[in-house]
Amino acid sequence: MELYNLKHPQQKVSFSQAVRQGLGRDRGLFFPSQLPEFDDVDALLEMDFVDRSVAILSAWLADELGRDNVESLVRDAFTFACPLVAASDHQYCLELFHGPTLAFKDFGARFLARALSQLAGDEKLTILTATSGDTGAAVADAFFGLENIEVVILYPQGRISPLQEKMFCTLGGNIRTVAVQGSFDDCQALVKQAFEDEELKQAIGLNSANSINIARLLAQICYYFEAIAQLPAAQRRQAVVAVPSGNFGNLTAGLLAKSMGLPVKRFIAATNSNDTVPRYLRSGHWQVNPTVATRSNAMDVSAPNNWPRVEALCRANSWPLATIEGAAVSERECELQLQALHQQGYLSEPHAAIASRALSCSLKGDEVGVFLGTAHPAKFKESVDELLDLDLPLPEALAQAAVKPLLSDAMAADYDQLRSYLLKPE
Repeated sequence: MELYNLKHPQQKVSFSQAVRQGLGRDRGLFFPSQLPEFDDVDALLEMDFVDRSVAILSAWLADELGRDNVESLVRDAFTFACPLVAASDHQYCLELFHGPTLAFKDFGARFLARALSQLAGDEKLTILTATSGDTGAAVADAFFGLENIEVVILYPQGRISPLQEKMFCTLGGNIRTVAVQGSFDDCQALVKQAFEDEELKQAIGLNSANSINIARLLAQICYYFEAIAQLPAAQRRQAVVAVPSGNFGNLTAGLLAKSMGLPVKRFIAATNSNDTVPRYLRSGHWQVNPTVATRSNAMDVSAPNNWPRVEALCRANSWPLATIEGAAVSERECELQLQALHQQGYLSEPHAAIASRALSCSLKGDEVGVFLGTAHPAKFKESVDELLDLDLPLPEALAQAAVKPLLSDAMAADYDQLRSYLLKPE
């Protein structure tokens, strides 16, 4: 598999190089030189999830890694289900929160950890990543205890839910966590600065587990195929998929699936009040506003890192940007949709409620909606309990983490401080 740097197309790398480097020169994202496509998608949709995922990822990676190796990575990483559950009239939720950290990030993080551990061999690596909520837990769980790999996770202090924080800030060992005094965009900017620091990169073997890493995106393609496979055959070509969007890696994976031949009628990029992309799709003008804190904190991102890949996919497939529908959902609309879903018998949380609300405003005629359930409702217990007048019980993974002490360090959004921290021996 060959990839090129979107900022410097002459820089070309293999999948192995892209996974180990994370970013290209000048913070450029790596993008596939060729996009594989399946001739018989209907046959693919009849497979079970793991076998189909092996076929999907082999189309990208078998030429470099070998099909047997790809199969081993997939079977080791994808050990949990992602059921499609009826949520309301004409809407289904693809529940992606049945993995070890109860969030969709488990798919990409587990595949990346296994691929990177294999490709790095005995080389010592430092994984530096920023999280707006669920990435931290998924990355920490996926890499916890792996030899020769240290993980440093940055998150915006006071801007993620307490249970999200406990899920990845209580492990210790090879996992270090830093509460940054700022927004997620500030955390992301620090990560980008570190990747431009060649001396630092060489000194600590720097890598990233954010959705800037291509391995995570490729793994996420697989559950879009699973969503359509679980629909009744007569509805598959009428599916509209709403993706709760922050850094836009999840939507990128969905568009990669469509590029491979998955019959999605259209995608909706659903955001909260941090609506840079919906405004851009309406006006053609890219304007980043200050980040606003919301209940759907994992989507509190004003400068989405993966957007260049979205535009590159549209160019590669000759799709107009209008292929993507943008929807910004207010806090009040999010709250009302969460309550409406509960009244119809489906328990959700703010991120998925935003995507469901976008579908409610968009579905036409015989279309069927699929929205992504990106995290277990109990990860947002405070909001869900308040809005639905509940006292949600905690799943075992959350209950165990909730009673552990936080092990995080605190830091200003200052690169010199971060650099010293990364170079500090543990």
